[in-house]
Amino acid sequence: MASIYVKQYPGHILIENPGGFLDGITENNIITHASSPRNKLIAETLQRLKYVQRTGQGVDIIYKETVSMGKPYPIYRHYNDSVQLTIYSSTEDIDFVKFIIKEQESKQIAFSLAELMILRFVKDNRSIIFRKAVELTQVTEDEARNALNRLQHFSLLETVGNQYMLTARVYDSLKSGIEYTQDHTIQYLKAKRLIIEYLEKEENITRANIQELCGYNDNQARRTIEKLKKENIIQNDRTGRYANYKLVKK
Repeated sequence: MASIYVKQYPGHILIENPGGFLDGITENNIITHASSPRNKLIAETLQRLKYVQRTGQGVDIIYKETVSMGKPYPIYRHYNDSVQLTIYSSTEDIDFVKFIIKEQESKQIAFSLAELMILRFVKDNRSIIFRKAVELTQVTEDEARNALNRLQHFSLLETVGNQYMLTARVYDSLKSGIEYTQDHTIQYLKAKRLIIEYLEKEENITRANIQELCGYNDNQARRTIEKLKKENIIQNDRTGRYANYKLVKK
């Protein structure tokens, strides 16, 4: 029977609602959890009177609008007797907003919320792995994989080992060619360290070993091998179909 408060501040709006989350709903699944109205009769009545668009819609719209407009994510705070929602007004990244608008208009597409969240995360954090994409977007593994594949299809993301990173074209729009080179150099240095550590314990390594060790596909493993050979770090121990490699003795 408590009141609902909507508090407006210069930089954000705070909504306080009495009662905690319903069973099964948390901050980690609220975007995609099925609608669970506290009072089904009121929800249905409001829908028939056309005061609401449809039941179960709202959280995803809030997230999609804030992400696409370059604003901070909305924040849910859960207490035993109430839930708070904070929605911020300031735009943090205008370049991201312009990029999203340009991509959608040029390709005549509309990014899904999952795709927008992944792009935003990679832009801010340089890369994302599959498990993090599932956790971030709160969707199923198949839906997360489809979102990542679609972003690759539009040449927005590329794989480096088991990570997804922005392509050079996107870096030109959002960051810089220098950052693109730096990020890929960092990935190569990580792979290089792993391979050297492996060969310090084992006599030789195969391309398949490198793929498994670094999370690379076949082409990425081949390119890494060639770089290491040019740097005189590894050399062929065996050639041909069963080729493997060992450290160069110095």
